Amino acid sequence: MTHLVGKAVRIASLSVIAVLLLGVTALAAEEDMAVAIGATTGSSLRLRSGPSLDASIITMLDEDVPVAVLDDTLDGWYKINYNGNTGYVSADYMLIDQDNIFDAYGRVEGDGVNVRSNSSTDGQVLTVMNRNSIATVNGFEDGWYKITANGVDGYIRSDYLTMCGSSAASATGSLGSTANDVVSFAKQYLGTRYAYGGSSPSGFDCSGFTMYVYKHFGYSLPHTATGQWQSGYGTRIYNISELQPGDLVFFCDPSRSNGKACSHAGIYVGNGQHIHSSSSRSGGVIISDLTSGYYNTYFVGGIRL
Repeated sequence: MTHLVGKAVRIASLSVIAVLLLGVTALAAEEDMAVAIGATTGSSLRLRSGPSLDASIITMLDEDVPVAVLDDTLDGWYKINYNGNTGYVSADYMLIDQDNIFDAYGRVEGDGVNVRSNSSTDGQVLTVMNRNSIATVNGFEDGWYKITANGVDGYIRSDYLTMCGSSAASATGSLGSTANDVVSFAKQYLGTRYAYGGSSPSGFDCSGFTMYVYKHFGYSLPHTATGQWQSGYGTRIYNISELQPGDLVFFCDPSRSNGKACSHAGIYVGNGQHIHSSSSRSGGVIISDLTSGYYNTYFVGGIRL
């Protein structure tokens, strides 16, 4: 009898532990799910590691960037996720979408993700999406995004979709090709002449060259250096040592910028160098050093698409 009682106690204890573990798992899942969709209302908005002005900066967000709001109960702050970066932004520079009016796109995080007929795991499966597929986000309901994808309208759980842009191009999140492909394509045009306003192999200006290269990989960049820097695409990098081949790089020489954020753009090729279309006397499409001299002095930052 004592043996049976002891066995019953052990079984009961294991059951309690299992329930507690299930509770922790459910809590972790809920923390990954969105509670709302928001959009930034200020440019160069700092995404911080904690809800404090003293917290370190993870990255910078431009104006009108759609984000997933993970926690809206903090005093003066929102916990958000954008393009795989989770952090905190000041509530003074965020607008919560109450009426499903934002234009937004998301990238699927996972393979075999179900798109359902309603915002529930009981909903009919309308289609299945795989990792890095792009969906148009039309609204938000009970932790689920209302989306359009694969020719159907349905719902996908918010922890399986990363908000990553207000255009289909910015939402791709990656080029779909290796960075070496980008660099190799750009190097084909070494020696092409500089032409103000040019954006073709007959002649490039700086932003025309970067626009032309990235158009080949599915991106529609603006035809100005400042416009590309402020496009909302990708993730910003502020240290030259953190650049990777294929990253866009930007510069600002105050004597040439006319008060704009950037006066020049190029593409990082590795080993401290970038390829760009230069208006200098020995210009055209050339490769220049970033680690010293003019371009080091006026380096603004990079963007990883």
